[in-house]
Amino acid sequence: MALPLLDYPLSSRNHRVCGYEVPSEEQPRIYSAVNQPSAEEMDELIWSAYYQVFHQQQMLSSTRQPALESQLRNGQISVRGFIRGLATSDAFRRLNYDSNNNYRFVEICVQRLLGRQVYSDREKLAWSIVLATQGLPAFIDALLDSQEYLQNFGEHQVPYQQRRILPGRSQGESPFFRTARYSEDYRDRLPQPITAQTIKPWGLQAFLQGSNKDVVLWLVVSLIFVIGSYYLLPIMGLLPQISPY
Repeated sequence: MALPLLDYPLSSRNHRVCGYEVPSEEQPRIYSAVNQPSAEEMDELIWSAYYQVFHQQQMLSSTRQPALESQLRNGQISVRGFIRGLATSDAFRRLNYDSNNNYRFVEICVQRLLGRQVYSDREKLAWSIVLATQGLPAFIDALLDSQEYLQNFGEHQVPYQQRRILPGRSQGESPFFRTARYSEDYRDRLPQPITAQTIKPWGLQAFLQGSNKDVVLWLVVSLIFVIGSYYLLPIMGLLPQISPY
């Protein structure tokens, strides 16, 4: 049985109020397939969809989905269906879901699919429960089928970061694509550089405590056997003496 989405407060955000800014380069460009775009315009729309879902950090040849592109060009799926296919692709799963915890992955998807920051940790928890109990495809469906997505972007428009312009500031909020896709827990699992502080002096007691006792015993017995064979067997006459001359 699927758990219902937990309630979370909608804190005040810039995108939730009407804007009266003067149009400038800070305003996002809207890509829509409503008016039957030309081939060149469709190319730009597809590129913007890849850029929105994968961001510039993941714009790789391996992330392309030729089958989805063909379906979109032929009118078999809508822009929302194309976004759904990109967000549920193996490439998106590998680059984002497999390399992050659920909380960071929820934050990534809210930014890229709904075009806004998460409201609070409560919202992260609510969507993380959906992700954990229903799986990745159902979580993506819940975001794309939400009233928020349909009201802001509809069926034929590529999502974008909403209302980056802030009152009293010459520049808007930092674009989401500049945010690292990895969280702190993934960073902490990476190999750390070797420094003077990380190098510990060697000690026999510490070596024996941190080593496998069976392996150490095997190495000691093998060393004794080799040394004994080299020195004792020639003395006992079992092996010929090897002259250095």
